[in-house]
Amino acid sequence: MVATAVVEAGQFRMRHAPEPRLLKREDADAVAALAQGFAGPLAVKVQDKRQGPPRLHDLPGLQRLCGSRFGWSASKTLEVAQELYDGQGKKVITYPRAETRYLPESLIPDAPVIVAALRAGQTFGQIPMPEPLVIRRGVSGTFHDKGLAGVSHHAVIPNANTVGDLKTIWPRLSGDERRLFDVVARSYLAALMPDYRYRQTTVTLDVHGNVFLASGRQPIEAGWRAAFPDWRPAEERGEDAQPLPVLRHGETARLTDAAVENKETRPPPRYNEGTLVEAMQNAWRFVADGPLRERLREAKGIGTPATRAEVIRGLKAQEFLALDGKHIVPTERGLALFDVLQRADPALVDPGVTAQLELLLDDVVVGTQEMAGAVDAVCAQALRIIGRLTNGAGAQVLPPTGDAPSHGKTTPGRVAGTGTLPPTEAIRRYVVSLSQQKGIAPPAGWAKSGAVCRAFLDQHAPSKGRAGGGAVLSTAAWPADDGPTPQQPDIGGLDTVVADGQASSAPPRKRKGRGPAGLWCINRDPVALAARETGV
Repeated sequence: MVATAVVEAGQFRMRHAPEPRLLKREDADAVAALAQGFAGPLAVKVQDKRQGPPRLHDLPGLQRLCGSRFGWSASKTLEVAQELYDGQGKKVITYPRAETRYLPESLIPDAPVIVAALRAGQTFGQIPMPEPLVIRRGVSGTFHDKGLAGVSHHAVIPNANTVGDLKTIWPRLSGDERRLFDVVARSYLAALMPDYRYRQTTVTLDVHGNVFLASGRQPIEAGWRAAFPDWRPAEERGEDAQPLPVLRHGETARLTDAAVENKETRPPPRYNEGTLVEAMQNAWRFVADGPLRERLREAKGIGTPATRAEVIRGLKAQEFLALDGKHIVPTERGLALFDVLQRADPALVDPGVTAQLELLLDDVVVGTQEMAGAVDAVCAQALRIIGRLTNGAGAQVLPPTGDAPSHGKTTPGRVAGTGTLPPTEAIRRYVVSLSQQKGIAPPAGWAKSGAVCRAFLDQHAPSKGRAGGGAVLSTAAWPADDGPTPQQPDIGGLDTVVADGQASSAPPRKRKGRGPAGLWCINRDPVALAARETGV
């Protein structure tokens, strides 16, 4: 509901937005009737506030901004940034595949040099920079050495070694390159400027227990906002943005023109490529488990800054995603793939699972997790998923396991008379590691039987949380057998293989036959493969 509040110095709009929302029209009409002609004292609260500059850009931040502002794809943003970084006669920004939004403190001495070079030209010369520059350190600042732990590249900024030649380089830049450099340069300048200071006024009026509210901001000092003269945040735009007259606490206001507004809840906005990259980076947001969600905040999510654009490009090339104006939407083919994979194993389409595994690798980088434990954990998760797929395939795809007649022959690598393959080296290491942590001995025959190892891990490995110094795993539903059989159908068009529990990339190629024992092939067409392997 809205109403116009009339006071001595003028008038302004007030709004009643209760929580929970009013869902019945008659309830809203009753409140509007109470508000019409109501007069009462205003509660006025005035606060002086300040706001620091936005963080510098990493690659996902650039992709998100350029996607919304320029309509660029994630791959185009990376291509333009790469040209600014290493293009012939350019090299005006630092490495674009940045993984953090901080700078090392060792770059503080470069700040006056970069600022002076930028302000020498007309484009940035009118931005009022302070003397001395504002240097912010720590978690909430710009220069933060600890924020660079475990990453290889700092935030994207102008290149101190070439920015002095910007007047010569500028004519060589394309229109898109100039747009992107402008984004990077203004972000850097803003990070060295004072806080934005403003006066926040909040006004409330109690109408028989129904609170009407209005708010407004009055700038005191532009600070870093002077680097973005044409930009205003969402809260200062739209129907709710209004200047407030001079108000006194306790003065009487009279409400007129009370009306009910019909509103509808809206679904979350569709992704563009920039916001999709951001969602991939922040996969922890899709984790329902509260404690685990908080722990995964620092994980790198799905992919890396260098690979996310290629992941999206690949999904579009295979017609799983498509562009709809500036938005990116799933195709019927993509929705079919999602349905197949979700029914096969929900972990295959759970961003949180990927975030958990990425966190393991992050822990290895910073030294809080052993490499062998992380590799074993990832392999165990892969085997669990493969087990779900093979178990769901049915007899039409995989022959029955156990003591089936072998006509006097033994599958290569299979222990004669047992109907099972020996465990992979990764699983052996995982069993040994878990045994040491639990203070128990491995079961009899574990070194030769994948089934024995599987039963041991099902019993003792944690289903959630950290296993063995950081592993986040579930060992439920291990494969019924530790490898494919000779009767497995040929799979051509290889992109990725998992051999002996280890995943590796390989160029697309054709392969006849099953290949070595323990080799699991993933077909280039995941819809066809998933349907074949799950029987759905």
